[in-house]
Amino acid sequence: MMLNIPVGISDFAEIRQRGYYYIDKTALVRELLKTTGTKVTLITRPRRFGKTLGMSMLAHFFDIRRDSSRIFEGLDITSEKKLCKEWMNQYPTIFLTFKDIDGLNFLAARRMLQNRIADLYNEHSYLAKSDKVNDNDRKIFAELSDIVEGRPTEDLLKTSISTLMKMMAAYYDKSVIVILDEYDVPLAKANSHGYYEEMLDLMKTMMSMALKDNNNLEFAVVTGCLKISKESIFTGVNNFTTDTISNNRYNEFFGFTQNEVEELLKRVGHTEKLDIIRQWYDGYRFGNMDIYCPWDVLNYVMKLLAEGETKPGNFWEHTSDNAVIGEFLERTDFDVTEKFEMLLNGGYIKECVNENLTYDFLASSEENLWSLLYLTGYLTKTKEEELKAGDYLEERQTALKIPNAEVMDIFRKSVVEWFNKKSAKSDRRELFWAMWNGEEKLLTELLSDLLFDTISYHDYAESYYHAFIAGLVSNAGYIVESNYENGLGRADVVLKDRSKRRAIVIEVKIADAEDMMERECIDALNQIEEKQYARKIERDGFRTVIRYGIAFYRKECMVRRG
Repeated sequence: MMLNIPVGISDFAEIRQRGYYYIDKTALVRELLKTTGTKVTLITRPRRFGKTLGMSMLAHFFDIRRDSSRIFEGLDITSEKKLCKEWMNQYPTIFLTFKDIDGLNFLAARRMLQNRIADLYNEHSYLAKSDKVNDNDRKIFAELSDIVEGRPTEDLLKTSISTLMKMMAAYYDKSVIVILDEYDVPLAKANSHGYYEEMLDLMKTMMSMALKDNNNLEFAVVTGCLKISKESIFTGVNNFTTDTISNNRYNEFFGFTQNEVEELLKRVGHTEKLDIIRQWYDGYRFGNMDIYCPWDVLNYVMKLLAEGETKPGNFWEHTSDNAVIGEFLERTDFDVTEKFEMLLNGGYIKECVNENLTYDFLASSEENLWSLLYLTGYLTKTKEEELKAGDYLEERQTALKIPNAEVMDIFRKSVVEWFNKKSAKSDRRELFWAMWNGEEKLLTELLSDLLFDTISYHDYAESYYHAFIAGLVSNAGYIVESNYENGLGRADVVLKDRSKRRAIVIEVKIADAEDMMERECIDALNQIEEKQYARKIERDGFRTVIRYGIAFYRKECMVRRG
């Protein structure tokens, strides 16, 4: 069955009006209203888990300017007749997303924020014409709705949400519901580009004036990726509650549950893909519930409907900043090699997780970096039953693992990229001298030392060692052919120096034990001859072709020249 899959669409009304497939998350309204005494609720989830769509749904439900009965027709929340009568389209509502606020410098980012505020004000242009609104506020409204360069002042920008709340409350004679989406994106971008303090001052004041002791506030819902320390941005905000991926309250409303994925696959007639989708896109542990990444599931199903049989793809890596993994690996003040190897081979590590972070101190400690990987979805909480027998967690410790095959792929690519950059920056003159001069003993020593400093994965599979060798010899001015077709098969690595008409053929083997490395080297050299890997290169005019058989056992290496 063909379905309209809403990939990249985060407006609730558009999804409902155009007949896109919607997994019903409207029970979020009911859950949210259970504690109406809470003035501010902060919900944090990784990117691409449906926060913006969820907030759009809330805005359409509460906004007094709308009649949302048709777009909510048939959905879960409409069974709550009393609740809907009291709350649906009954309150002035501000919905503002910060997800696109970015800039290489503070002025550029502030300009983007200014434009977004101007759009918000122009959405409520009726306020400027109302005699219910204070004259001074009307003048401020005119400045904040003007997108002319240089206006408004930064001070007015800081008061923009609270001023709009005051005007809406006066107009409707009701307190205002405020929904702020991806509140921490401007701070994350500012931290990356070096203007964090300026953006923090702007956002902190804007939040404080809107949410702290504001009589015009009915309640607020704020979403983000990280729970920034309250002292940093939510200072003094009262009746403030948070729900992170460690909590249980809202875990089913952001991401897809097992039943929801099964129902989707049943609707499209591809229930046989459940195991693949589970392996690649499941595994996130929010509170006590396993959650699928909705962005990945929808992308995969859309591709499945368009192309039929299809392999799972890595859809998440292009939507998130994977630089945090590389930054982690490049640190020299702590060693994470063994922990990364444990994760890359499907195991778990035990770390103290700090959920109260600030962007300017994210990289200040190893604990903060592990916490960041956890809170942004690169790692997830290991189930208690998955812990090794007799293993236990100390106070504040969480057992962390890589959630699924997709994120494992991101980790492995990041490790390979890190190693290749590290190799390119290193002084490899001695390594290449030994390779071109047939110094097998020196090569054995050099490669063993380099191997010790790498991060292994695939449980020391041949592909890992192949990538290790290929990475070492790449970007050094030589032609490198990896698994290139030569002779009667494919040599693992071929290195060519056309200027001197010389080449190197390398065949890699894995030994089952350290005392078997010699035999594997001989087998590798025999394979080079039997498959004629070097003969074709010689026929192409290379005068010297050096053969190497290299055997590996864990982090030990042996090189033999043929």
